[in-house]
Amino acid sequence: MKYFVKTSIIVILIAFAVVLAAGFYFYDLSVARTKKAFLAEYIATKKSVMVNNEIEIKKAPSEFTDDIDWLSKQSYETVDIVSYDGLKLKGYYLSAESPSMNTVILSHGYSSKGLWMGLYAKLYNMLGYNVLMPDDRGHGNSEGNYIGFGWVDRKDYLEWINFVIKKSGPDTKIVLHGVSMGGAAVLMTSGENLPSNVKAIVSDCAYTSVKDELSYQMKRMYHLPSFPLLNVTSIITKIKAGFTFEEASALQQVKNSKTPTLFIHGGNDEFVPTSMVNELFEACRSEKELFIVPGAGHGAALDTDPDGYIAKVKDFTEKYINK
Repeated sequence: MKYFVKTSIIVILIAFAVVLAAGFYFYDLSVARTKKAFLAEYIATKKSVMVNNEIEIKKAPSEFTDDIDWLSKQSYETVDIVSYDGLKLKGYYLSAESPSMNTVILSHGYSSKGLWMGLYAKLYNMLGYNVLMPDDRGHGNSEGNYIGFGWVDRKDYLEWINFVIKKSGPDTKIVLHGVSMGGAAVLMTSGENLPSNVKAIVSDCAYTSVKDELSYQMKRMYHLPSFPLLNVTSIITKIKAGFTFEEASALQQVKNSKTPTLFIHGGNDEFVPTSMVNELFEACRSEKELFIVPGAGHGAALDTDPDGYIAKVKDFTEKYINK
């Protein structure tokens, strides 16, 4: 009997140690500021090149997206703010060709950066907006040793909103537009107490919550159940980054939103399942519209149907920006 008890205790301790080690591994893999090699499989399905040892996705050419170097030819300025917890965050500000009171704040995706939002900057530049492209904490030239998955970043976007108001004046009108993790970030921001300057939100291919998305990816990429690894990783994330995967929910935040929101998603998105946008749309209690692009994969709605995408964004934002 004593042997059985001792053996059981040893087995339990070994299992705990293995799960704990795996939790730290998955934290470093997904949350810590590290190279995201696991994205290679997904990115390999797209046209991509290496830039400064990072993978940059090159979009499929079309009438709108044929000039992927458009932003590099523009005269933008580098700006910065200090986050609520003391991090220096960088952003890139492109003034409209003619003086404008309208500004869009673009929110990039996971393991990306502000200046990779060039196509969206081009879209809003065509519509006469000033464009602000922040680097999220843990990305690009911003400080930070972890990825906030939009949840921590929502507080940073409140500061970027204040930055725009100070720069352009109290009558400025703001649109938030995010893609992928950025789409989740602007939805998470929507549930906060936003100033009346924020007139509309555009969320492209957002996930419902960090827990939902990581659970989906653990099954899809590693063929593993979420329990107990995701739970342990979430606890480690709480200790090291200050948030849990459960609380980082765009689905809960949109229930508190008062800002008109356009939800966009690709009909063939296998990275953030298209079903998630339906959940988000149903939960949202503000004025809202849904635009699903048939055949589009993750983050590819603009490339797949540029005319439809631009027209939808234009019509939706103008409806509320001019109120």
